[in-house]
Amino acid sequence: MNPTEIRVRYPERIAEGWQQRRRRELVGEDGRLLIVAADHPARGALGVRDDRMAMASRPALIDRLCTALRRPGVDGVLATPDILEDLLLLGALEGKVVIGSMNRGGLQGASFELDDRFTAYGTADDIAGRRLDGGKMLTRICLDDPGTVATLESSAQAVTELAERKLMAMVEPFWSVRRDGRVTNLLDPDSVIKSIHIASGLGATSAYTWLKLPVVDDLARVMEATTLPTLLLGGDPTVAPEETYASWGKALSLPSVRGLVVGRALLFPPDGDVAAAVDQASSLVHGGAA
Repeated sequence: MNPTEIRVRYPERIAEGWQQRRRRELVGEDGRLLIVAADHPARGALGVRDDRMAMASRPALIDRLCTALRRPGVDGVLATPDILEDLLLLGALEGKVVIGSMNRGGLQGASFELDDRFTAYGTADDIAGRRLDGGKMLTRICLDDPGTVATLESSAQAVTELAERKLMAMVEPFWSVRRDGRVTNLLDPDSVIKSIHIASGLGATSAYTWLKLPVVDDLARVMEATTLPTLLLGGDPTVAPEETYASWGKALSLPSVRGLVVGRALLFPPDGDVAAAVDQASSLVHGGAA
């Protein structure tokens, strides 16, 4: 049966599937992770390059995710409950690291975009009860938006509660501003460094905190801002794939960088070959940094 038919006739299979899913250790011998990300749609962010509706088809997105998850070296997936449950029903999450996306309330382009409320997996109990391996929170810091303090408080609580359950807390911080009504994340080294320090201090312990950070200029200096294990995000793939892979390879040589969390760049490569794009990323993460 397809996921729709199961949801209509046997919705209880989702809860059963989470309890029966075969899990794995978070990291293998090399201490690195390659995670495929697919949580953008829940914020209304469907675009890839010049196609504003690239991720509009759910069956097509799930098919791309299944292709990626079948490739050797792909450790797991980061997504919202709806997508993870489709993958669960299809058997694609067996033996994979599964990270649940938590705060998706800051919809792209909204007047309340910086109000990053927890509207997906809302609590650590939601994550632990489904036997997921961690939770991810977007933590945008805007000094001109009073909603930032609520985001910081909620993120800190999630970090503490995930750590109490020995689950990864993946924090994705940005130093953000609003320009001409649009939210912009500042990606200069000093802004990223400030965001790292704030994110690292969230919660009662950082024992289970991992950071999710962009690849920026002067990354070696930027990564000196933390001892927390870090996964680099792929971002919107606007440059040539060769340039992207080269920047990833260089970044992966830094001690605290332990892998990649990439969505659009791997799921929607310019040539359409998802498997080849994923294999290239896997070779960088698990085959030794370039």
